[in-house]
Amino acid sequence: MITRRNFMRQSLQAAVGTTLLTPAFNACTSEHIITGKVIGPNAALGHRLRDMKFESPTQSKSTDVLIVGGGVAALSAARVLKQNNVSFHLLELGTEAGGNSVAGKNHVTAYPWGAHYLPLPNHNDPELIAFLKEAGVIIGEANGLPVFQDYYLCFDPKERLYINNFWQDSLLPHEGISLAEREEIDRFTTLMHEYKIMKGRDGKDAFTIPIAMSSQDDVFLALDKISMHTFLIQHDFHSEALHWYVDYCCADDFGATSRDVSAWAGIHYFASRKGRAANASDDTLLTWPEGNNFLVKKLQAYCQDEIETNALVYGITIKDDGVEVLFFDAKENRTVSYHARQVILATPQYINNRIFPQGKTVSQSFQYAPWMIANITIGSSLSERKGEQIAWDNVIFGSQSLGYVNASHQYVGIATAEKVLTYYYPLTGSDTTSERRRAYERGYDDWKEIILKDLSKAHPNIAKEITNIDIWIWGHGMIRPAPGLIWGQEIREVAASVDQKIFKAHSDLSGISIFEEAFYQGHQAAKLCLKHRP
Repeated sequence: MITRRNFMRQSLQAAVGTTLLTPAFNACTSEHIITGKVIGPNAALGHRLRDMKFESPTQSKSTDVLIVGGGVAALSAARVLKQNNVSFHLLELGTEAGGNSVAGKNHVTAYPWGAHYLPLPNHNDPELIAFLKEAGVIIGEANGLPVFQDYYLCFDPKERLYINNFWQDSLLPHEGISLAEREEIDRFTTLMHEYKIMKGRDGKDAFTIPIAMSSQDDVFLALDKISMHTFLIQHDFHSEALHWYVDYCCADDFGATSRDVSAWAGIHYFASRKGRAANASDDTLLTWPEGNNFLVKKLQAYCQDEIETNALVYGITIKDDGVEVLFFDAKENRTVSYHARQVILATPQYINNRIFPQGKTVSQSFQYAPWMIANITIGSSLSERKGEQIAWDNVIFGSQSLGYVNASHQYVGIATAEKVLTYYYPLTGSDTTSERRRAYERGYDDWKEIILKDLSKAHPNIAKEITNIDIWIWGHGMIRPAPGLIWGQEIREVAASVDQKIFKAHSDLSGISIFEEAFYQGHQAAKLCLKHRP
């Protein structure tokens, strides 16, 4: 979600110079029926890794390089292999590749089931810039800056916040808060801007993307050892509005509150984005109705024929002459043995713990946040409180949710009353195992009630305006950058290649689950694979 846009605007200005109305909530009346269902990744197939009961292989295959996993990191690796004319195959557990950038579609619009935007790329990420040119996202250059396809730049109005019974512009609270809180927020934005331009003694930016290019100066790395909440208190930030905003931002990218996110990761959220464009302001985002699935489809174009879906990898063993990979083909209900010279392991580490026993086993420091995402079809005009009109990003102050993105926002045709709202609800409790269990234990009606009760604060008649709600549960939606994870020794050991035959590629090896990091991990793994080809 957009939170950086107005933050950066205010931080630049600073460098130069609450109570929500809770209406009585009433569920849908008998006259109005909301249809829908709970959908999501194939949890039943994935959970077969728990008992490991598989028949002996009935078929053998071979390839030069085998990619295990089908998310952005896997597809990024496939792009590099294809461009270097290397023979490969890709095994994906789900019915389609894309990881948490998959999407859906109905009669109104396409919509995301996860990641839904990309900030302007940093200039020090040439591989990503090259891909965006190949994808038609960057269409030229002017004054030394990239020119982006106008239709892919987020249209106005971009964001709004419902606070104190009013829709304000910007996600940084300012409507109805005290002067003291505003001054504290200004002080925070000034400090974050200072971090944005800081460099370490090694000459590198203190915070940048890809994370691996950030400064290794101890003064910055020390921030990874404390929580973002502790950092705020140490710097005398106590404003309720500011703490809500920082918690919102941490939930946005990390699925956690500031208490469970390292200060380094929290500051990185605000200080790492340095992309520029010839035809857009620096805080502009790239987005599409289907979210980042637009980019996934562009990556899939390099390897569509090599992708095999419904393939559950359950065993990886290093051999003298390569790697043996065992997988269950759910389409044919059979077990297959694959022999590859090299393997790019593009699956999260909690999966690698089970399927690659010869590898480094990760500890509980690798925590994954569960999410609920709902796509809500509105069949008539949306009831509104006072203030700003509907934007791309719409957030409710004090809510457990992150609000919703208007999936219909980027259409350029004649506007209609029908629209789809993509609603994001991270389960941010510290115990991710309990939160994950809670997410799955709730039934469709439970989740529907939570959604309607939340959104009715800002849209009083929304229960009668919705025609359908579909719900997706991500049990392991994203890695949480807990204190000590990003710059700790364990993540470096886990990321290391094994015998020049197994190469790791996943965003959790960066400690942050964003498109840029997954893309970086993928092309880095592929380049290592090419370097050590037998």
